[in-house]
Amino acid sequence: MPAFLRLIGVIVLLQVLAWVMLATYLASLHRERLEHRWDRLHPAEAGDTPARRAFVRRAMRGYMRALRPRLAVAVIVLPLVAILAIIIIVNHD
Repeated sequence: MPAFLRLIGVIVLLQVLAWVMLATYLASLHRERLEHRWDRLHPAEAGDTPARRAFVRRAMRGYMRALRPRLAVAVIVLPLVAILAIIIIVNHD
């Protein structure tokens, strides 16, 4: 039983690390798209301006409430459920 708990602990730790990396990557991609959109729509104000930063900040707040960041949680839940199901099926008498 201690080995099983240690396995679950390591798996959860690795999954949380993968989730943090994935969430950071997805947010940076979205931020980059927003910055390019601002530059395309406002060519006179291209570059790092206070208006651009405010636009990106407001849009990122909306992004954090969107579906894609929530789906990233599946990185943690689905593999853990699959591993537990496999362990239960293999050890079922």
